[in-house]
Amino acid sequence: MKFYTKSWYEEMQVRGFMVFPETEQDWLEDVAWHVAEGISYEDRARDFLEYLKADLLKYLPDYFHPSIHDGTINSSYPEPEFKEQAQQWCSEYEARMKRLNDEYYSGYLSTKHNLPVNAVQLVEKSLHDARVISYAVPSEDVVEIILDCSGAMHYQCDISLTFTRVNRLELPESLTGMYWLYTEIYAVEQGFELRVLLDPPLSELRITAQDVSFEKLSEPKYYG
Repeated sequence: MKFYTKSWYEEMQVRGFMVFPETEQDWLEDVAWHVAEGISYEDRARDFLEYLKADLLKYLPDYFHPSIHDGTINSSYPEPEFKEQAQQWCSEYEARMKRLNDEYYSGYLSTKHNLPVNAVQLVEKSLHDARVISYAVPSEDVVEIILDCSGAMHYQCDISLTFTRVNRLELPESLTGMYWLYTEIYAVEQGFELRVLLDPPLSELRITAQDVSFEKLSEPKYYG
């Protein structure tokens, strides 16, 4: 990936972590809700922190590191100075992400007219959160991927993607069962280059092909 990289995704998860209740009363109500539901707020906060700890230390400034190490970053209501520092980091992060998104989208729009119609659909009808059911390479220049889109933003059914006249293919070791997260597409001399960030684990798929076709394999599983 050139823009939506593994590091980009990791930092986005950190941004999601750095959301705090507006007021101390809001925080107390959240704790009370956990108690009422029989859920340990402390255990949940500790587990979430442990899950993201390495990335928090990697992407957050040194100011936050002591609270990461002692667990107070998400186990108590933050002091005003801490909230201010967190809000400043979040604002700077969002400004950087806007610049990155604008740069990618500007490049995409400038070359969109050179892309096959179905390749454009790969981007404009997002496959975010589709799950890879299976894939096959029936010949050296054809790749087939079957996706369960019941939890995705579009289709809400199983679909088949068939890439033809493929001249470059890079697949993760275990593509089956992975989730399709973010897509980049580029016009190239041979047609188009598709790059997809997948998880778990965070991996990249790259295909350069002349064209791609879609086929719906089932009725929509969810409606909305």
